[in-house]
Amino acid sequence: MTARPHTELRSLLHGLEGKSYKAFKAVRGHWNLPDFVMSVDHVQGDPFADPSRVRVFLDPAFTGLETRACRAGSRATGTACLLARRFAQEARKSAGVKGTGRSGEIRMEAPGQEVLDQTAVRVGEDGSVEARFTVGLPASGRRILGKEAARLLLDVVPRVVRSSLRAQAFTPGEILLHAACNEDADALRETLDSRGLVAFVEDGAVLPRRSGVSQEPLAQGQVVPFESPPSMRVEVDLPNAGRISGMGIPEGVTLIVGGGYHGKSTLLKALERGVYNHRPGDGRERVVSHRAAVKIRAEDGRSVQGIDISPFIRNLPNGQDTRTFTTANASGSTSQAANIMEAVEAGARVLLVDEDTAATNFMIRDRRMQTLIPREMEPITPFVDRIRELYQALGVSSVLVLGGSGDYLEVADTVLAMKEYRPRDVTREAREVAAFLPTGRVREIGEPLGPLRPRAPHPSSLDPRRGRREESLKVRGTHELTLGLEDLDLSSVEQIVSWAQLNAVGQGLLLAWRDLMDGSRSLPEILHLVEERIAAEGLDILDPRKVGNLAAFRRFELAAALNRIRTLQVSVPARYLSSAGDF
Repeated sequence: MTARPHTELRSLLHGLEGKSYKAFKAVRGHWNLPDFVMSVDHVQGDPFADPSRVRVFLDPAFTGLETRACRAGSRATGTACLLARRFAQEARKSAGVKGTGRSGEIRMEAPGQEVLDQTAVRVGEDGSVEARFTVGLPASGRRILGKEAARLLLDVVPRVVRSSLRAQAFTPGEILLHAACNEDADALRETLDSRGLVAFVEDGAVLPRRSGVSQEPLAQGQVVPFESPPSMRVEVDLPNAGRISGMGIPEGVTLIVGGGYHGKSTLLKALERGVYNHRPGDGRERVVSHRAAVKIRAEDGRSVQGIDISPFIRNLPNGQDTRTFTTANASGSTSQAANIMEAVEAGARVLLVDEDTAATNFMIRDRRMQTLIPREMEPITPFVDRIRELYQALGVSSVLVLGGSGDYLEVADTVLAMKEYRPRDVTREAREVAAFLPTGRVREIGEPLGPLRPRAPHPSSLDPRRGRREESLKVRGTHELTLGLEDLDLSSVEQIVSWAQLNAVGQGLLLAWRDLMDGSRSLPEILHLVEERIAAEGLDILDPRKVGNLAAFRRFELAAALNRIRTLQVSVPARYLSSAGDF
């Protein structure tokens, strides 16, 4: 579409003064502003509706971005997230346009502390920029305020663009810092497998957060910088930061122990978020976890459909087959078992568990309870009796926070003790304690672990329709999603970090339902195909409207959302049923 001159847009808007709000449809299209091209892609139906969608396109001569900050991949993503945050900040300061409802609002879905590929701002390798945001076109009641609209689109928007999407808007070196920091984090994560590690925490990292509802770092004067135990310190050479040192957490079974309030859960939280990169100044810039690390917890009341939890739970009193376990109201133990097996099905390589959010009877059964309640009366095989087998048979490591159960000392490869936020390697002492004070408990184990038979979701069990809409998706906050008439509570899926990411997960569900579910494709195959399509075509494949409110997600969050749809039905594809060794 040919871009029309901005003088024509100003005349058009002035001419709309006092007309019905629907007359705003005339502003759709591309407009040539003095410094960039603006595209009004969608015009809202009234001043209280979702705001209008706008894009701006800036050429390299205007942005002034150095090409080394725009290199495709990690560097471009780091730069794009910085620009998006700055645009959102400047937009919030741009109030002043009058009107009803959402009149005058300029909003961009900006990243938080995590650095994710997203659609709000895209940076080209040549330094060009595309930014996507929304504006509330001004009105009084349902009558157009044309002059206010002209000021909004032709004065306020350009001011926000100039103060956020150009190199001149930043301090010298700031943009390159964000690009380099993101490149280093990706490079660091790529070294984990070759070193036999599941995570790395840099010396000097700041792990505590400002509050339970904020991911911003606690003020420097109030925190103890992280310092690796000498026995676990490793050094890594990074493309930009050079040689750094920090604690490497090895594969296998790792325990994080210590007294209350000494930093055990804070460390685990950092590892949980370490599957994503972080912005400079966050304190966790070089705290990285294996990209297939999944947080596991108990989740009373969740829906479970056809998952094999028999490695952990068998012989339920009601005779229910736990090889294809289904319930609309899982208990703490059955939900935690389901969460583990679903994560393994999706390809998890590391399980992160905090005893504070785990089901006690799932985690351990001590000798006294084994004596009082004999094995034949207890359907649960405790996690302590499977944790080593998960690693040895399936290659799935575990990192556990524990403060109350010493039974895990016998199965641990590594034991870290936290004292006043400082870690110590107490593996040798832990083994001595385990040998000197044996628990006396009997290992409760059934059949050995084997390959998990994948499930195939039935497309007919998902219905995204709502009223006249064939596909209806609503996202509220970071953990509530409505697909059609189905409400999903994802508050226990703790590695979803933003509204835009959850929105992308919802769109991923629609893509999978629309194009990939055929009743015979297994869930892992569907997850792989969704990842392939996004890798090949970008996040825009999830929503063809060129929106700015999508952020990258992992296959594990998509699987978690699908598994919590209460109408979901699954079956084991016929090609897997003949595997006699499968449980």
